[in-house]
Amino acid sequence: MYRHILIPTDGSELASKAVTHGIALAQKIGAQVTILNVILPFHVLTTDTQMVEDTASQYKSRMRVLSEKTLAAASYAAKAADVPCEISAVEFDRPYQVIIETANTKSCDLIVMASHGRSGMSAMLLGSETAKVLTHCKIPVLVHR
Repeated sequence: MYRHILIPTDGSELASKAVTHGIALAQKIGAQVTILNVILPFHVLTTDTQMVEDTASQYKSRMRVLSEKTLAAASYAAKAADVPCEISAVEFDRPYQVIIETANTKSCDLIVMASHGRSGMSAMLLGSETAKVLTHCKIPVLVHR
């Protein structure tokens, strides 16, 4: 069935549940996983409170530390489940594009990712990386909510 699962995570609680689910699925079917964290670059004009509160260098440093912690936790969980795991962090403006590109480059045959379930105005303003992946990707996507 599936041999290589891509699991993108932003480090949120919901994304962590998707990581756990993806690793459990990989363990049951004997697949390997790639855990991906996409770091958004710093922007001066933004509504993201994490960027508003920091200078560019503070933001980059904080995001790298958060990314390392997120990926280390996922890697540890995969190791504990005896699932082969590779981790990757990429800085880019459009996470959905990195997710799709990584899935294609790594020959992943399934993407397991979380959806925050935003609707209405927040969905319009914030967008949905999951919806964009579903729209543009040819690889099957399992959405965890």
